[in-house]
Amino acid sequence: MVQPAELLRRMFDAAVAAALPAGIVAGRLPAPPRGRTIVLGAGKASAAMARAVEDHWTGPLTGLVVTRYGHAVPCDRIEIVEAAHPVPDEVGRAAAARMLEIARSAGPDDLVLCLISGGGSALLALPAEGVPFADKQAVNAALLRSGADIAQMNTVRRHLSAIKGGRLAAAAYPARVVSLIISDVPGDDPAAIASGPTVADPTTFADAETILKRYGIEAPALVRAHLAAAREETPKPGDPRLSTAEAIMIATPRLSLEAAAAVARDAGITPLILGDALEGEAAEVGKVLAGVARAAAGSGHPLPPPCVLLSGGETTVTVRGQGRGGRNVEFLLGLAIALNGLAGVWALAGDTDGIDGAGPAAGALVSPDSLARARALGLDPVARLADNDGHGLFEALGDGIVTGPTLTNVNDFRAILVAGPSGAPALQEA
Repeated sequence: MVQPAELLRRMFDAAVAAALPAGIVAGRLPAPPRGRTIVLGAGKASAAMARAVEDHWTGPLTGLVVTRYGHAVPCDRIEIVEAAHPVPDEVGRAAAARMLEIARSAGPDDLVLCLISGGGSALLALPAEGVPFADKQAVNAALLRSGADIAQMNTVRRHLSAIKGGRLAAAAYPARVVSLIISDVPGDDPAAIASGPTVADPTTFADAETILKRYGIEAPALVRAHLAAAREETPKPGDPRLSTAEAIMIATPRLSLEAAAAVARDAGITPLILGDALEGEAAEVGKVLAGVARAAAGSGHPLPPPCVLLSGGETTVTVRGQGRGGRNVEFLLGLAIALNGLAGVWALAGDTDGIDGAGPAAGALVSPDSLARARALGLDPVARLADNDGHGLFEALGDGIVTGPTLTNVNDFRAILVAGPSGAPALQEA
C-alpha cells in the first residue's frame, strides 16, 4: 500500500515532469527560416529549453539565454548566462542589453526564437533610459515585500524597462519572432510571464504609478519622474512592430495539475482540481482550503473521501517578520493551524521550480501530527507564522521538500489528501 506522503510526492513529481522542457519543446518548434535562426531567452527554465532546442534543431543556430544562478544547462551553440533572481544584478543587466542588440540585428529572413519562462522579469533587468539600475533594483525589492501580485509587479517592471512589455519583439522587427512560453502566472497571460518581452502590453505608465501608490512604495525620484513623464509607451495590441510575432504556450499550471490528477486516479483516489489560478495571502488561502478539506472529511462535500484537492496559482506573502517567507510553506502553516490536527488529512505544497521564496526547499509536507510534533520541539506554529518562518518550522520537523532547481516553472502546486472516515488511508499501489 502506498503511504500518503509518498502519494503526494508522486503527484508533485508528475506535475513537475509535465512541464520539463526536454519533453515539450521539440513538438512546438517552428520551421527553419531562409535566413539565420537566433535563439534568445530568459527565465528559470530557459537554459533547459535552449538545450532541448539544440537537441532537435538541425540547421545553423546561435543565441543568448539568461537564467537564474544554479539553473544553467550546458549548450553547444547557444550561450548561457546565469544572473540573480528575484532581485536583479549587473550580470542580468548586461545580458539583457546584449540580447536587445542581437534582436536589433535580425533581418526579414531571420527567425528569432524566444524561450520565455517564469523568472524572466528579474533576469531581463535592463532599465529604461534615465532610470538608474540601483533604483530599479530597489523598486523590485520593495515590490517583492509589498504583497503585490505577480501581474501588478510586472506592470511596474514593464514600465521601468527597455526590453520588457513587447520591446524585445519590436526590436527584432521585421524578423519573424516565435516565442515558446512556459506559464507561471494565473490565467496564463503571456504579457505577465517574464513581463511579456515579446507580446503587446495592455497596461500603462499610469497603471504602474497606481500600483506603487496602492502598496505605499516610495520609489526613488528618477523612477517617479520616469513614470510621470510617460514617454515611449510599451507596444500595444495592434502595433505593427509585433505583426510578425507569435506566442505559443507549451506548458501551463493546468496541464501539470492534470498530470497529478492522473497519478491520484491510478491510486484509487478521486481528484478535484479547484483551479490553477488561486491568489491571495498564502496563509489565508491555507485557511480557506482547510475549510474545504474539513467539509470533504465530514460531510463528503464537494466530494467524499478518499479524495485529493488540487490547486495551483501564485499566492502572496507580505513579509512582516524576521523569517524567510515562502508562499508554499506559509500556505501549509496556515492550513495546518486551521486543520488543528484533523485526522486523515495530509497536504503537500511546493514551487515547481524547486525553490520556495528564499528557502532551499521547494515546499513541505503537512501530516495530521505536524502541529503536535512542532510543539514537542518547543516551536509555536502560530508565532512562526506571524514571523513568516514556515521554512524554519518545516526544516526542524524534517518535512521540507528539497528537489534543487527543477529547470522548469509552472508556479505553485498544492495537494490536500483527505482519507476515509477512519482517518486511515485506503490507497492503492499506483
